[in-house]
Amino acid sequence: MIRTVRVPDVDDLGKAWKRVSAVLRPTPVDTTGNVWLKLETTQPSGSFKVRGAIAAMRDLDPDVEVVTASAGNHGLGVATATALLGARATVVVPGNASPAKVSKLQAFGSVELIRVGTSYDEAEQHALSLTHGVYVSPYNDPAVIAGQGTIGYELDAQVDGPMTVVCAIGGGGLASGLGLWASQRSDVRIVGVESAESVAMSETIKAGHDVEITVGDTIADGITGNLEPGSVTVGLIRDHVHSLIRVTEAELRHAIRYLAANHGVVAEGAGAVPVAALLAGKVDVAGQPVAVISGRNIALPILADVLA
Repeated sequence: MIRTVRVPDVDDLGKAWKRVSAVLRPTPVDTTGNVWLKLETTQPSGSFKVRGAIAAMRDLDPDVEVVTASAGNHGLGVATATALLGARATVVVPGNASPAKVSKLQAFGSVELIRVGTSYDEAEQHALSLTHGVYVSPYNDPAVIAGQGTIGYELDAQVDGPMTVVCAIGGGGLASGLGLWASQRSDVRIVGVESAESVAMSETIKAGHDVEITVGDTIADGITGNLEPGSVTVGLIRDHVHSLIRVTEAELRHAIRYLAANHGVVAEGAGAVPVAALLAGKVDVAGQPVAVISGRNIALPILADVLA
């Protein structure tokens, strides 16, 4: 079944900015290298996903329970929003979700955690089948997309002149929101980066219709999986994102090591993909390159293995 989801516009971005900026402080930009880093790793949930969760949940009555599916970070964003807004949520994650993210989710008394199957796709299907509460997609939701786009309003004040903003793409909520923001500026280019092991967005855009891909093993667990049929992010990315790039596992691991060694930044795989693309020379840069380091929630054994 295809849900009917409204396509967000720039007015939604303005509304989301009021909601998000009332609760969250702007995240910093590290300007110490040629590539500037927008550090969403400093968010209270450990990733940018809390922006979309707040933007969506401030629309709801606090007594209404939120239901969502997540690879981990969106669930943590929703969980953090429940604590900030006095709400409750059911979060469905795959059975093989990152232990680091599952452990953090289990610490929230305001969240019922359900583990289903072995992939994000199975978790999403289960969450959509639940009949209680209001479903808030990690990406296919106008308020969530607008919430992620609030990163752009902060960049307006933090970066002068032309810029190329590079971000991760899984379901496409972040790139869609940034694309909407960039549509208001002639000097901003948005570039999206996928793991080469999970390329649902680029393959769907290439085909011109919903496609199902096989997901390979990747350290970028936060951006894996297929898309909800009819997701509005596909059209937004097609219309507002300059290009889509794929990075390999070796390039991802190199980027995580680079961020730790050169910037003292801990990034999970999905958080490092924009830097991986830039270090590999795969990005067509115009102006100042800005990499959105979208999350830090990596399991310590995996981090230790990468750094070793």
